[in-house]
Amino acid sequence: MASEAELTPTSYIQHHLKNLTITVDDSSVFWQLHLDTLLMAVSLGVLMVFAFWLATRKATSGVPGKWQAFVEIVLEFVDQQARDAYPGRSKLVTPIAITLFCWILMMNLIKMIPADFFAIPLHALGVEYWKPVPTADVNATLGMSISVFFLMIFFALRAKGLGGFVHEFLTAPFGPWMFPANILLNIVELVSKPVSLAMRLFGNMYGGEIVFLLIWVLGGVGIAGAIAAGVFGLGWMLFHLLVIPLQAFIFMMLSIVYLSLMEEHH
Repeated sequence: MASEAELTPTSYIQHHLKNLTITVDDSSVFWQLHLDTLLMAVSLGVLMVFAFWLATRKATSGVPGKWQAFVEIVLEFVDQQARDAYPGRSKLVTPIAITLFCWILMMNLIKMIPADFFAIPLHALGVEYWKPVPTADVNATLGMSISVFFLMIFFALRAKGLGGFVHEFLTAPFGPWMFPANILLNIVELVSKPVSLAMRLFGNMYGGEIVFLLIWVLGGVGIAGAIAAGVFGLGWMLFHLLVIPLQAFIFMMLSIVYLSLMEEHH
């Protein structure tokens, strides 16, 4: 691979948007493993669990430490939002909400680290491609949204039973005589929920990554470019300090709302 200095702006951006891929089956694009996305997502998930463990290990009912206080604020906030969006009695909803929000937030925050901070040392170790933001990979966001989809089915079956779920699927909303239209409409409604969850998060993170790379490229065009890159980069970074938690919050809240809707009887 050519050095970073020899790359054109287009090839530089394309290079940083390419995943480290392991091909399981050369004849199929589907059977490809994005190793960077997998390792970053799992590592951040383990880090999240470890951070929570640190907060609970020395938890006290008295005056909490700074980290314990911060974790308690986050957990209480997410718990309250989940309770407001989900009127049921399931004890799974709050843990699901906390996991989604905190995990996605940590994956999104990697965007605040310039891509070359990963690419240059990894290139020295012989790793040609590394896309560090897991949520900028549609495979990661689809994986999470598909998990939410299976949870939706589980919540619906638990609330209505298999017979009730199938009956509602065939008869709502137009009645039993319109069951072909009911089936089509309900399939579209079910499939659209995880797809919209995945594409919303992916689109925002991927688009933000491209803008960050464009600003980074601008910094290499003389002194004026470096100044402009610094100004635009700071502005875009401050904007993303709002976008990053907002996207995690939207994914979490919509997931809880979908779980609530699946338990409603029509």
